[in-house]
This record gives sequence, structure tokens and C-alpha cells, in this order.
Amino acid sequence: MKTLIKYYTIPMILFIMLLGSFACEKEQMISENEDYVSILKVAEDGTTSVIDGNLQAVLLDTPPITDDEMSLLLGMKEEEKLARDVYYVLYEKFGRMIFSNIAKAEERHLNAVIMLLKYYGSADTLIGETGKFTNPEFQSLYNELILKGSVSIDEALMTGALIEEMDIKDLNQCLSVVTNENIIIVFENLLKGSRNHLRAFIRQLTQLGLSYNPVYISVDELEQIITSPMEKGNQYRKNGNGNGRNNGNGRNKGNGSNNGNGSNNGNGRQGG
Repeated sequence: MKTLIKYYTIPMILFIMLLGSFACEKEQMISENEDYVSILKVAEDGTTSVIDGNLQAVLLDTPPITDDEMSLLLGMKEEEKLARDVYYVLYEKFGRMIFSNIAKAEERHLNAVIMLLKYYGSADTLIGETGKFTNPEFQSLYNELILKGSVSIDEALMTGALIEEMDIKDLNQCLSVVTNENIIIVFENLLKGSRNHLRAFIRQLTQLGLSYNPVYISVDELEQIITSPMEKGNQYRKNGNGNGRNNGNGRNKGNGSNNGNGSNNGNGRQGG
């Protein structure tokens, strides 16, 4: 009998020890994951918003940005406003929720850029009246897009796709020259949002039996984007918990899926 008790007791003790060890590891994993946040919220329809509070939590102390980087931020503020304003007008005209949803997302993108402008001391943080731009080039482009998109729902969706591929081109160009880590974080995520929104518009056009020919990006790049799934946000380490990227996806300048070799500096991130 003693042998039998011993036979069953030892494995039971080992099993309890293993459970305790697993529980400790799980608790540690949860604690570590709480140090990381995503700054993107992606809805089922592809609408992709920046989470303001999470972005604020991951911004890094960096040297002052250059005049060129400030100019890029100011230009991107206008570009995000352009997208938001056009989508609101097209929603009012056609009532399609895709325009309302993405317009609200563009509002969050605009807020993310303004957050950076404030962070670096810019006084140019006012948004202004809907459909009004201080830059005459943006004013002219806005007028053209409204004219084009108001023709029909088909043209409205085409206009949405056009705006998103324009954003993709411009964000990729910006990411090829900026070195400030906070701008890189924001622009990488805006780029994901633009690719997701492009996928959403193309999906709507496909359902109507329509095809789309890109203007600002190549056919190959468009194909790579629309044949890949909606992109989620990386996990970034909260400010104050240390730096260094944690097995991330690199600086996402590619088309569609996240690629790149990453950097060994800047804000911590986990692949997501």
C-alpha cells in the first residue's frame, strides 16, 4: 500500500509544481504584455484609426526635429485634412457608411499629426474650416476631388481609392527621408491605415463589378496591397519602460504586408 501511495504521490507533486511554474510564467507574460500597446484600431471593414492615448504613451524623448521634418508634418496635416473633408462631403451626398467611417478615421489620423506638431512646439496646429486650405495646391486638389467624386457613387469610390494611393505614395516618400523616431512611428501607422482604406474602397468597387487603375502607385504595388489581408498595428513599448525594438517588423515601407529588417534603436515594439 505504501508503495502504491508513493507511486501516485510523486507524479502528483510534479504535476502541481509544473502548474505553479506555468502560472508564474503566464503571470509574467501578462505583466510584460501590459507594457506594450498598439496605436491602431482596425475595424472589420478595414477602417483604421489611431488611438490617441496609446500614441501619447509611446512617444519618445528625441532631439528637436529638423525644418524639413517640420515641413513634412505640416504637409501631412493638410493631406489628412483633405482626405477627411472629401469623405465627409461624399458621405453627405451618397450616404455610404464607408465614407463616414473612413472620414472619422482620418480625423484620428489628423489628430495624430497635430499631436506631433504640438509635441515639437509648432504653432500651426489649427485645422480650419472644412473644405478650406491655406495651401492653394491643396485647395485646388480638394475642389477637383469633390467635382470628380460627386458625379456618381462609382466615381466617389474611385476618388476614395485615388486619395488613399496618393497618401501611400507621399507617406512612403516621407519615410524614406525622415530620421525622427516619433515621426516614423506615426507615419508607419498612417501608411498601414491608408493601405487598409485602399483595400476597403477596392472591395466596394469590386462588389459593383468595377476595376481600378492606379495613378500614384504601380499596378504591382496595388496588386500586392489588395491581395494581402488588413494590417494590424505593431505593439509598442510604453514610454518609461525602456527603449529598443523587440523583434518588430521593421520600418514598414513596403506594400501590403509588413516587411523590413528593423532597427536596433528607438521605441520597443513587438510584431503585430
